[in-house]
Amino acid sequence: MTLEGTMMPDVTLPATGGGFTNPRRIKGRAVYFIYPYTGRPGVPDPEGWDQIKGAHGSTPQALSYSKAYEDFILNNVRVFGVSLQDSAWQLEFVSRTALPFPLLSDAARQFSTGLSLQTFPAGNRDFLHRRTLVASEGAIILDRTDVSPPESDAALVLTWLEERT
Repeated sequence: MTLEGTMMPDVTLPATGGGFTNPRRIKGRAVYFIYPYTGRPGVPDPEGWDQIKGAHGSTPQALSYSKAYEDFILNNVRVFGVSLQDSAWQLEFVSRTALPFPLLSDAARQFSTGLSLQTFPAGNRDFLHRRTLVASEGAIILDRTDVSPPESDAALVLTWLEERT
C-alpha cells in the first residue's frame, strides 16, 4: 500500500548531526531513505544476512545520496537516512563515510510504527525494509517501495524531484 498522501509521523528522532528531527515539521521538501542496516568493519553482519534478498546495499545507497547531496541542496531538498539502528552506531557510519546529511534513529520505533513500515528478522533482530519517501511540508508525495538497486536510488529520486520543480 502506498503512503502517498499520508502525513509523516509527528515524532522526534535523534539525529547524528545532534539534536532531534521531527519529520512532520520539516518545511519544504525532504527525502527519507529508509534502510535496513549499515555494517561496521570487523563486526559480522546479522546471522542469515547474506541470504535475505535486498538486505545488502545500505552503504552504496547512503553514499549515492552523499555524492548527489549538493544537487539535492540546489533543489532545496533536505536529505535524511532512517533506520532502526541506534544513534551511536549511525554516528560511527557518518563519521567513517563523511556523510553530509544526518541519519535519524528510529530505535524506539515511533516513526516506523506511525507509518506501519514493514520489517524483516535477521540474527534475532528486526530491520526495516528498504523504502524511500519524499515529503513536502510533512506530507508524503512519493513512496518508492522498489529501491533496487539501492545505489541508483538518489539519482532516480533527484530526477523525479527536478521534473516537478
